Amino acid sequence: MEALLAAELPAGDGWQFEPKWDGFRCLARRDGDEVTLTSKAGKPLARYFPEVVDMLRGLKAKRFLLDGELIISVGDALSFDALQLRLHPAESRIRKLSAETPAELMAFDLLELDGKSLTADPLSQRRTKLEQFFRKNRVEGLQLSPMTDDRRTALDWLKRSGGALDGVIAKRSDQEYRSGERAMVKVKQQRTADCVVGGFRYAEKKKEVGSLLLGLYDDAGLLNHVGFTSAIAAKERPALTRKLEKLIEPPGFTGDAPGGPSRWSTERSGKWEPVDPKIVVEVTYDHFTGARFRHGTKIVRWRKDKAPRQCLLDQVEHREGKSLALL
Repeated sequence: MEALLAAELPAGDGWQFEPKWDGFRCLARRDGDEVTLTSKAGKPLARYFPEVVDMLRGLKAKRFLLDGELIISVGDALSFDALQLRLHPAESRIRKLSAETPAELMAFDLLELDGKSLTADPLSQRRTKLEQFFRKNRVEGLQLSPMTDDRRTALDWLKRSGGALDGVIAKRSDQEYRSGERAMVKVKQQRTADCVVGGFRYAEKKKEVGSLLLGLYDDAGLLNHVGFTSAIAAKERPALTRKLEKLIEPPGFTGDAPGGPSRWSTERSGKWEPVDPKIVVEVTYDHFTGARFRHGTKIVRWRKDKAPRQCLLDQVEHREGKSLALL
């Protein structure tokens, strides 16, 4: 079951609210000694998280299907980067990381138990059975996601999102599990930040700006690459390209810089042009973790009134770790 992005949490009776954790969505199935972990896209994940497989294989319950999120805690926050590092072809590397930064399963739904499907049951009943399952199978590495029917509590969670939390999910408590449907509501808190343009990439098919590379200054005065925006109006691209080309000058970023090609990128996407950091742009973003904007940002306005050196990392370094207090 998937979620539809909305601007605000629904009001009224009959809603159940849960934190949206910053991890990999996962269906965890056990049938005797066989344990499988499956991503939202249907890809197998078990080989990348052997410690979670071992944990599930050791539970008292022998046959079940859980819906949840794979998470990795680093300090007081969750690390999406640590999860991505697990997607590695070398088993030795995976085993090393599983010992250094063990993953956990944050369960929020129980879909099958002892060979019986629960998907036709209303969510309120499935939640009761999930809580009973958790009490009987309490073990390190298995977490029960909090739940509330109080919208004010959910709004407080939303205000604290950005580190461990990726937003808030709202579900109808009387609804069955609708596999493949967007039958939940997802709300993320949009924030803004003033960033320095430290470089740009050309578009794929024409020599015109395709995306801006964004930076923020740290306490040492270094400009670190923190993300990008490609949400540039078509009519603005020609003039912006000419402006940026006049500013081309290395190094662009004096701290962390955009990396080259990886197994997730093409050769073209690794190429970028450094510019003299004189342009400031205000952008909206939904999530900042691992010293980067998780997703692409959107331009709000150009900040000719703001000096680049005023664009500091402390804009986005909120008290992210406090979100883990929900555990």
